[in-house]
Amino acid sequence: MPRPVSIDRGDLRLGHLTSVARGRAQVVLGPEALSRIAASREVVERAVAVGAVVYGVTTGFGRFSDVVLPPADAKTLQRNLIVSHATGVGPPFGADIVRGMLLLRANALALGHSGVRPAVVETLIEMLNRGVHPVVPQQGSLGASGDLAPLAHLALVAIGEGLAHVPGRSEPVSGREALAAVGLEPLVLEAKEGLALINGTQAMTATLGLALGDAFLLVEAATVAAALTLEALRGVRDAFDARIAKVRPHPGQAMVAERVRSLIEGSRYTTGAAELRVQDAYCLRCVPQVHGAVFDTLAWAARVVETEMNAVTDNPLVFPAEAGDPGREVEAILSGGNFHGEPVAFAGDFAGIALAELANISERRTARLVDPACSAGLPAFLTQRGGLNSGFMLVQYTAAALVSENKLLASPASVDSIPSSAGQEDHVSMGTIAARKARDIAANTARVVAAELLTAAQAIDLRGGLEGVAEPGSDPSGLAAPLGRGTRPPYLAIRRAAPFLGDDRSLSGDIERLAALVLDGQFRWE
Repeated sequence: MPRPVSIDRGDLRLGHLTSVARGRAQVVLGPEALSRIAASREVVERAVAVGAVVYGVTTGFGRFSDVVLPPADAKTLQRNLIVSHATGVGPPFGADIVRGMLLLRANALALGHSGVRPAVVETLIEMLNRGVHPVVPQQGSLGASGDLAPLAHLALVAIGEGLAHVPGRSEPVSGREALAAVGLEPLVLEAKEGLALINGTQAMTATLGLALGDAFLLVEAATVAAALTLEALRGVRDAFDARIAKVRPHPGQAMVAERVRSLIEGSRYTTGAAELRVQDAYCLRCVPQVHGAVFDTLAWAARVVETEMNAVTDNPLVFPAEAGDPGREVEAILSGGNFHGEPVAFAGDFAGIALAELANISERRTARLVDPACSAGLPAFLTQRGGLNSGFMLVQYTAAALVSENKLLASPASVDSIPSSAGQEDHVSMGTIAARKARDIAANTARVVAAELLTAAQAIDLRGGLEGVAEPGSDPSGLAAPLGRGTRPPYLAIRRAAPFLGDDRSLSGDIERLAALVLDGQFRWE
């Protein structure tokens, strides 16, 4: 089992998210968090006791923020908020994203500015640890005020309503039944707690955070695929010289160039300038520039997401008094806009655009592998009996279709906004849509990269495989041309999952198996 993840100091990283969401790591609440939660709760209770007018605590929500309600209605107000906002539709999020939402919501509340009781945070953590996974529809969030609808479906189960999956049941059960099955009691929400549960960006942040984890694996696998293709096409290694990256010092470019050099080290399939051709097409020559830019963009997006993972994103925010801290010596409950998902929306859109480009350049390399006009002597569509067999013709078709779909998905969501709540919420981020699109682009890109890996391995086999018997006239030295030291292991991994294609067979399963291996980290650089 993965090591437990502690919620305490606001220091979660993408690796923690993946470990809890997909590795089922346990979550523990640290002692510092408990003291912060208790302190902020005391501020809320004092405000209620004196009859202060506080948004969402003693007032209605959104357009109803000017409607002041008596303290006796606090519990009803918070329950009504949850059930009325649970209006999501469409297919549900996967268990990994739901687990990510639970983790990130608990972490945000544990930072001590939301005014909930410790029992609220503890219930979310125990739902995680005991495998209670609410059914959360994917559609319905505008991304401000945060992910209201998705988080409301999450909170429904915590109060014993809605639907959830639990261990040992094939179908979802009611929230009350789910909690009872693992020994938990439904929450009865007090003042402020319903709002604290649903006002935030955890659906978009969990979705994008997990997609970014996949995205970094895709950059590594695509670079491995590019190195194999470089060998299969007898590509020119000069383009990866360290001096080129040094004079255009983007960190991703230098890193990718170094990695390709490491992968092809010792290869005699690759060539020097003018041995076979002077220079290659851009999809080979510009791998450091394109893959590197993708990596740099994803690294920026990851920084945004990790910041958001450790942010307090509900409203209003509670600030206990801190003696000796100028400006914070008096407690306060302040309304603001930390729920607005714009930072995550931008990150999701840019990550999706970057991944779409990674797929674009990968498909172009696949196209060159199957085109006899570009492949330095390889047979058309990489089949030895063309005409009778179609070989890899449709592999490139599939990659092209996925790339085209990515181009539509890469249209940014963050530039759109539709006013809601009778104009009170008049600018929204559409951040959850951006995150979902990035996730879908990542899934498509995994298959595009898998198609290149499969095609490159076929081309290498036709070129001579591990023995490296070069075609006449293409290797002036007359020596064998083995694969590079770094490309040999991934080539063997491809061949374990997908055998050489002699006569035609369906290659759909081969692509899917390789895509799964890509996302499982089997083509990492280390």
